[in-house]
Amino acid sequence: MQAQHFSDKPHQRIALMGMSGVGKTTLSNLLPKTEWFHYSIDYRIGTRYLHEEISDLLKIEAMKSPALAKLLRSDSAFIAPNITLDNLNAISMFISMVGALDKGGLPLDEFLARLNAHRTAEINAMMDTQAFIHRATHIYDYPHFICDFSGSVCELDAPEVIDSVAKECLLIYIKATDNMMSTLIERAQKYPKPLYYQADFLHSAIKEYCETQSLNGWQEIDPNHFAVWVFPHLVKHRLVRYDAIAAQHGITLSAEETLNIHSAEAFLDLIDRTLHTQGKERA
Repeated sequence: MQAQHFSDKPHQRIALMGMSGVGKTTLSNLLPKTEWFHYSIDYRIGTRYLHEEISDLLKIEAMKSPALAKLLRSDSAFIAPNITLDNLNAISMFISMVGALDKGGLPLDEFLARLNAHRTAEINAMMDTQAFIHRATHIYDYPHFICDFSGSVCELDAPEVIDSVAKECLLIYIKATDNMMSTLIERAQKYPKPLYYQADFLHSAIKEYCETQSLNGWQEIDPNHFAVWVFPHLVKHRLVRYDAIAAQHGITLSAEETLNIHSAEAFLDLIDRTLHTQGKERA
């Protein structure tokens, strides 16, 4: 079947990739839930591969309260994260931020350990994609499948993982426009949140940040201020990687185009046209 007829395939499989806030979820929600099985990498990370670690952190905090500690020790209370497709705050809490302990930061070694745990969890969740495609088709009888990548997928440095998903799904990179990217950066700087960093990138960023702020090391870093400062650098770092993955494995859609998409039919038509114009015959 020719790539320009992707929308005619009896089993359409898509994987969406891009920065948080570019509209991946909006596009996913256009696809009929009666026909499309939605597999979220972030949701899988939080409910399967980091669930115990997140639960333990919540219990550690709860144990600081004498009343809750008594209930937990007697198995009279149950504490667990409430992770949904739309609420992944518990994962952010687990990652946390590096910096001064008295400002809510984590020691660098602990922060790196959590980043590594997240990386392992994300790889495992990615490798589960094929199994969920099988479940979607053979158990739940969904003809189509959409996978929503985590924003940190470009940081994994595990090409075999991307390859495994690309064999099953058409990878679609939603690329933010310059104006949208400026908005995303402004939003992230106004509301800083925990993010995943590659170890080498993080070490380099901490070194540069400490030099520019005249600090002696991570112990003096204000976690929120560092998150604000580093975000534009992280964006630049990730965009190059997104482009490389899309060039090798899939297609690129401009977020400017996808913002004008308001139906599943229009979305699939855009995919068909882009496959043709970008010369990607394998879908």
